[in-house]
Amino acid sequence: MTMFDDVYPPIDEVRRAVTLALAEDIGPIGDLTGSLVPADAVAHAAFVARQSGVIAGTSCVRETCQQLDAGLELAVLVEDSGVVEVGTVVARVVGPFRSLLIAERTALNFLCHLSGVATLTRRYVEAAAAANHAARVRDTRKTTPGLRALEKAAVRAGGGVNHRASLSGGVLVKDNHLAGVPLSDAVVQAIERWPGRFIEVECDNLEQVSLAVEAGAAGVMCDNMSPDDVRAAVEIVQAHPRGRAGAVLVEASGGITLENIAAYARAGANLISVGAITHSAPILDVGLDNED
Repeated sequence: MTMFDDVYPPIDEVRRAVTLALAEDIGPIGDLTGSLVPADAVAHAAFVARQSGVIAGTSCVRETCQQLDAGLELAVLVEDSGVVEVGTVVARVVGPFRSLLIAERTALNFLCHLSGVATLTRRYVEAAAAANHAARVRDTRKTTPGLRALEKAAVRAGGGVNHRASLSGGVLVKDNHLAGVPLSDAVVQAIERWPGRFIEVECDNLEQVSLAVEAGAAGVMCDNMSPDDVRAAVEIVQAHPRGRAGAVLVEASGGITLENIAAYARAGANLISVGAITHSAPILDVGLDNED
């Protein structure tokens, strides 16, 4: 790993995901086509970027090779969060040809998908930073089932920050919760039950922003509000003593695009959450080329 270890997912999550992916791809009796290659054949190959972007998922490539065959020697040349151009060699691998043929698709599926998440995240981060360097791009729980830890690490590789990893990670009072409990009561109860946890309220209007701040929420999520309304929410927060002390964050959420994120950043949002960076990121095209 590197000094940027925080851009990598937990190794146990990597192992679990790779184990499931390999089992899915190999099937009950193994690689039929690959068995046509002589058992003693050795391959020299390179993972090469076909597009420019940000790399993520190299730990999955390592784990794929390790699980399949200890004889596959992988050298990663561009670590997670590194930037590549067309033609950049991300990694090289040497080892049994049959094993590499099995590893190829699983390794590329992880590398291309997670690099796509990192690349799209970087685009949003740069667009927001151009308008307000203090605004941070945040992911959501709209992730691929079973791959959340990996996708959230890819978001970090792209320069974004993470929303809670699970429902246990914090309190977010949403409209569906408010159908069963008043906003102020929900915040007060949450503070009493889980002191020290980040408590945020999803707000559909400015009145709810005021109520949430007054009740003691540490964050207000302006859901599907315009940039002007987000600016007004920031003013409400900053008018409160807790807000002036920096104890309340304003988050913009819903309908954020590359075209409008700068407007939300200029409005003063501390956080801008974008579900698209995980649920709609196109892959970064990376291929495996034989170098023999």
